[in-house]
Formats: sequence, C-alpha cells, structure tokens
Amino acid sequence: MQSNTDGVNVKRILVLNGPNLNLLGTREPEIYGRTTLNDINEILRQRAKDSEVDTIDFLQSNFEGELVEAIQKARGRYDFILLNAGAFTHYSIALRDAISAVPVPVIEIHLSNIHRREEFRRTSVIAPVVMGQICGFGVDSYIAALDIAIRKIQKDTK
Repeated sequence: MQSNTDGVNVKRILVLNGPNLNLLGTREPEIYGRTTLNDINEILRQRAKDSEVDTIDFLQSNFEGELVEAIQKARGRYDFILLNAGAFTHYSIALRDAISAVPVPVIEIHLSNIHRREEFRRTSVIAPVVMGQICGFGVDSYIAALDIAIRKIQKDTK
C-alpha cells in the first residue's frame, strides 16, 4: 500500500483472467453464463470506483507466460490480485511459483464450482499459495473477491 502526496492510502487491484475467459458469454453458457468478460470488467470497474479504489487493471491472456509476468510485475504496483486462472488452475506450477514468489495477496476466482465438476477440475495447484478461493457463484464470485480485497486493504491501512 502506498500513499499519495496527500498522505491518503492508494488502493490498487489487478484482475487477471486466464485461457478462454475471453469467450465468456458464448462458451458453454449453461456452465459459465451469458455475461461477457467485458461485462464483468465493467461491473468490477464501477464497484471499484464506488469503493474509492484508485486503480483497477485488467488482463486476460491465453498464454501462461504472460500471466506469470503480470504476477511478477505486480510487486510494488498492486495491493491485491484477483485471479481466474481458467484451466491453468489445474496444472500450472509456473503460476503457482509466481504467486509464491511475489508478496502480493491473491484471491483465486472461478465462475463455476470446480469441486462439483469433472474430476480433473477439482484440483487447484494454486489454491495452497493463494489467500483464498471463491467459486461457484458466477459473476458474484468476482464481486465477492473484489469486496474482500477492498476490505483487506482498508483493514491493513488502519
């Protein structure tokens, strides 16, 4: 957490989305819903603004290395990362290692309840190194994660 020149604490949040989340709204809507990633980003942007978050940035990538680099660059730039790693959740040791290496808290997000899905989706290799996991609430998973991040940031500044 940094302060601006007036001594007011600055709140900065990074939202990362992994592979195929750019297809939200059309990809398996019976599982993921009809809300697009742009819709989710706009909901989060407005909620962040209403909560006086100074910065909320968004990145979606289908490339593991790009997400790893975003996590690495978050050090000193962001107070929290909200991460829906998509399929990388289940096998990306590279993402897990990046999260472990960077002292920025991460909340893992999933639209669907991964624990009620196919066996291979039930294991998250990143879960042991994130602050917590929110899954199964659709768009509300993102909103809950943002609200928690904001409360944690505010608590840490008191």
